[in-house]
Amino acid sequence: MKPFPPALALCMLLGACAARPPQQDRVPLPAAPPPGEPASTEGMGAASLKLAFGAPAFTRKDGGIELWRYDGANCRAFFFLYPEANGLVVRHVETSPRPVDAAADQACLNMLRHKMAPVS
Repeated sequence: MKPFPPALALCMLLGACAARPPQQDRVPLPAAPPPGEPASTEGMGAASLKLAFGAPAFTRKDGGIELWRYDGANCRAFFFLYPEANGLVVRHVETSPRPVDAAADQACLNMLRHKMAPVS
């Protein structure tokens, strides 16, 4: 039996090393928030959202979808607006922090609404 040429042996060795997946610590993703939107904001149009909460602290546009963030002393709210026939409409709301059983904390939304809403 002929021995392997050194170059072929080296290639086989390197190939075996490359075939092994790297050892990494895997961190599981957190659970997704439960479905359901706050009744007070679901389907709210962009103009109504600005009227109720004021100008957002941050906005981001991805295609036709927009994210509006409102910041409070103890929480943040994230409104996801999607295009519809009459303009942008709130289709999802999350707060941080959020309760275990919902995507948005109604107390946070109430605080932001009262803090941000214009005084008449």
